Amino acid sequence: MRGGEQVLEGILAIVPQAELFTLFHFPGSVSAAIESHTVHTSYLQRWASRAGDYRRLLPLYPTAIGWDLRKFDLVISSSHCVAKGVDSRRAPHLCYCHTPMRYVWDRFDDYFPRSQPLRRLAISAVATALRRWDVRTAGNVTSFVANSEFVRERIRRYYARDAEVVHPFVDDAFLAPPINNERDDYHLVVSALVPYKRVELAVQAFRATGRRLVVIGGGPLLSRLRGDAPPNVEYLGSVPRAEVIERLARARSLILPGIEDFGITPLEAMALGTPVVALGSGGVLDSVVPGETGVFFAEPEVPALVRALDAVERREWDRAAIRRRAERFSRAAFDGRFRAAVERVLTTT
Repeated sequence: MRGGEQVLEGILAIVPQAELFTLFHFPGSVSAAIESHTVHTSYLQRWASRAGDYRRLLPLYPTAIGWDLRKFDLVISSSHCVAKGVDSRRAPHLCYCHTPMRYVWDRFDDYFPRSQPLRRLAISAVATALRRWDVRTAGNVTSFVANSEFVRERIRRYYARDAEVVHPFVDDAFLAPPINNERDDYHLVVSALVPYKRVELAVQAFRATGRRLVVIGGGPLLSRLRGDAPPNVEYLGSVPRAEVIERLARARSLILPGIEDFGITPLEAMALGTPVVALGSGGVLDSVVPGETGVFFAEPEVPALVRALDAVERREWDRAAIRRRAERFSRAAFDGRFRAAVERVLTTT
């Protein structure tokens, strides 16, 4: 249950009779609210448990979404890769776009680095075709909704389409606990351990300063990062949400070393009165107010991040004000704006 799945849960609450179509699904991996819906998977499901890293199947993704959707009056896609390319069979199609496909646009080097030349060469051979497919199928979307101004601009750049911005929401569970004014001696990263999150930058900064860093999250980089961890950096892997809340509530700050499309984790930290230290780019510009709810650093470099850590530790934070900022990104606000987007696409087509 990462950010995209939380948004999906919110969308399904607005259209409770919807059926769900997805490339992969493993029962128990998402919430009961999502799994209460009829779930259809793609033909790639039979290979998923053996693939390990799903990006190995990336060239096949466009061929795997050919479901017959003729019986439906409305199609809503929650898309960060290929879902927006589905054939809606002339029904109105509203796309909640978390991002255009990172793998083949501006994050290609993150996912397929030059240090892996054979893999990079293999994907390069199909990336051009995937980009053409991505642009072509954008024309079949009736209306786009973006999760941030950053993603709205990416939709304009790659698809030549505009989008309404409807921000994701912070779960009420993060707004419920009392705010801790006394903090422990660690900073926190809560992230999927994938290349574009740039968790290694945070580790390098903490290696240099000796400060304590706790990292929550799993992913393909976990084993390598854990094996190279200095003694002041602790990897917890994936943990229950209750522990995420507990750790965020006691941390000195949440660290976001990479560019986020939006980022629900900063909202969760702010809901608990915890300031955010973030690279000052991307979707975080929509949520974090520098000097009030966090500190930005300008360059993805260790010295810049260390200076931001110094600043966040020196400042006396108004933790109640930090929470009030998070409260602006409520479930009720999301419901109202997304419901209005659904009604518009139904009445204008």
